[in-house]
Parts: sequence; C-alpha cells; structure tokens
Amino acid sequence: MANLKLRDRDAIQTEEGIIFRVFGYSRPKTSYICDAEYASSKIFSSTDPRAPREGRNELFYKFYNDEGLKLISKKYPQYLVNHEMLGLKIVGVPENLITKVQQPQPRLQELSEKGPSDQLLAAMERVLDIVSSKSGVVKGSFGVFGSMLHGFHHPRYSDIDFTIYGKVENQKIVQTMAQLYADSSSGLSNEFASEDVMAGKRWLFKDFTVQDFVWHQHRKMIYGLYDDRPNSGRVIKAEFEPVRAWNEIRNEYDSEACIAHRGWVRIKARVISDDDAPFIPSVYGIEPLEVLSGPKEAIEAVRVFSYMEEFRQQVQRDEIIIVEGGLEEVSSPSGNYLQVTLTYCPRYYEQVLKALH
Repeated sequence: MANLKLRDRDAIQTEEGIIFRVFGYSRPKTSYICDAEYASSKIFSSTDPRAPREGRNELFYKFYNDEGLKLISKKYPQYLVNHEMLGLKIVGVPENLITKVQQPQPRLQELSEKGPSDQLLAAMERVLDIVSSKSGVVKGSFGVFGSMLHGFHHPRYSDIDFTIYGKVENQKIVQTMAQLYADSSSGLSNEFASEDVMAGKRWLFKDFTVQDFVWHQHRKMIYGLYDDRPNSGRVIKAEFEPVRAWNEIRNEYDSEACIAHRGWVRIKARVISDDDAPFIPSVYGIEPLEVLSGPKEAIEAVRVFSYMEEFRQQVQRDEIIIVEGGLEEVSSPSGNYLQVTLTYCPRYYEQVLKALH
C-alpha cells in the first residue's frame, strides 16, 4: 500500500496476521515505526488469561511485555526496519508489506452509523454524547482505539478507549473532564482518585513509587470511570488519548542526522516548555539545575524525549523535576544538542520522570 498517510495509534495488519500500532509521527521514507500489539492464533498463542481477543473471524492474542519483539525477531525479521539515526533496526512495517489499515476516526464513525449492537457500544455513545456536548469538541474529532478499533471488544469486560485529535481539542477535553469529575451527577469520575486503583498490580519501577504514579495520573484528567451500572451493571474505564491533528505533524526523521548514546544520567531540572507533553513522543524543554549522577555534560541537555506511555503529559511548565534515563547527543547538519531519552530499553524500570511535588 503506497502513499499511505498514517499517524500515532493508527493500526496496520500484515498478511501473517500481525497487528501493529503506528508509533508516533516521525519515520523513514518508506516504512512506519510501530509497536506490535496482537497476532493471529495461527502464528502465536499465549497462556496469559488477559491475552485472547475474540469477535472477529479468527482468534487473536494480545502481546504483553516483549512478546511481540521476540516473535518478530525470531520469525518475522522483515518487520525490523533500519533506523539510520539510531544506527540499529527497530520494529516497523515497510509500506509494501501492509495488507490492511484501521484508523480510529473512520472506525468510530462506522460504529456510530451502525448504532450500538451491545452494552459497551451503547455506553460508548453515552460517554461520547456527554463529553462532546460539555466540551464543544465535535464528534468528528474523536476516534476509538484498542479492541473497539479492531472489532474484538468484549461487551462485558472491555474498556472505552477514545482518541482526541488536535492540541486545542485536547486542552478542552482536559478542562471538561475536570469539571465532569467534580460533578457527582455526571456519571464520570477520575480513575486515579485513590491509590486503591493499583491494588493487586505488580509494580516494577525502581524510583517511581505507586504513590508518585497515582499522583501524576490523577492530574492528567484523561483517565476516567463511567458509572454505567443502571444500564450494563458495571463501571467502565474511559480513556481520552491525545493524538496530533494532521496540520500539527512534523516528521523529524533525518537520515543525515545521528543519535549517539552518551551514558546513563539522573538530573534535576526546571521544565521550560510542555506544549508537546500530551503526545507520543512526549517532549519537554528543560533547564538542567544539577547532575545527580552520570556524565556531567548532561548539564547542557535541552530536552527530555520520551516514548513511554507512563510519562506522557507527566510534568508541567515551571515545575522542578527529576529525570533519569539515557543521555543522547543528536548530531545533524543544523547543529548538535543533548537530550535525556526515556524509551524501551533493558533499564526500562530504572527510568524516571516526576515532578517534585
């Protein structure tokens, strides 16, 4: 499929039955950088009780942790694309190997036009009506991702996962959700109103506590609970994930640039810009105040560059923060600079981005 125009959270399926999520907005000329999310039972199986996805003509399993990377590395190396800037191969899909595309906005429109066929879709329509009318964000600026996008959601167990397109639209949603959470009659509440939300969940981060996580998640305002007990008998998670509008996208991939690892660093810094915080990658302009450990040259770092979902929309302008991750030097024909990068790596759970609250 040539001449495709895809962005973060769009989905790609290949002939083998692997479903990928497009990751971010920057990419090589003829490939999309992706995260492997699901695979057909014809090529992959899982004993994890959370993994099965039914509802289509065939059974799919969701990948957890590094299962997708392992499968691709072992059996499908055609989905490891050359990242010239990093000088290594990463998960991605060449355009000529794409057999099917699913995009959140058209999928939501399709579901709305058909009308709700089960309890979850009926609840989704109710939440969409509430949030759209309260915020003034038109329904065309929403989409659905996750199991609803692919047609294998479970009416009694799946969540409601919305995408919201555009910076202004996402700002309105954050403001609106704060108002709805404060109104006990709205039916919506903040998922992270209490640390109880993490009860029973395994926590692996080394220097980012459960209390830290809940505090940061609570103020993001995009993670909600919808009380649908009068209709379906359950309380349903409802997320509102930011995605860039088409006119906000800039491809930063530069085959003439290179990214070199300069060590592992922990610094204290002030946030000087957070305009790109809601998106993947999340970018925070910083003014380093102190290098707590690692290469002293980190005092010259100009930004935090994060591919981690946990650290999206994490810190705000003028806050004093702690960040720990890989120090990188980006070199290009236009100049060089240092950044602290948070990403999928062997030291994943040692990475930190938190406000000193």
